[in-house]
Amino acid sequence: MVEDIRDAVTRLIQAYETERAENERLRTELEECRRTNEDSRKRISELEKKIDSLKLADAVVTTSAGRKEARERIDRMIQTIDKCISLVEI
Repeated sequence: MVEDIRDAVTRLIQAYETERAENERLRTELEECRRTNEDSRKRISELEKKIDSLKLADAVVTTSAGRKEARERIDRMIQTIDKCISLVEI
């Protein structure tokens, strides 16, 4: 009977050690996934900003023929901004 208890305790200790090792492996894997997730989120944010910039650039200059028109629009915007600044300075 004592031998049976000893065997049972030995099996429990082995099972505990196995589960502890698996737990540690899973914790490490989780931490790695969290880092990867954070890196991916940062990359997505950067790409979204880049997409916004490209959309803005595309809205301003759509074709080579539209470049002259775009330049004129920008010049008009600058003039409007200059007028606003002069009104604020008064």
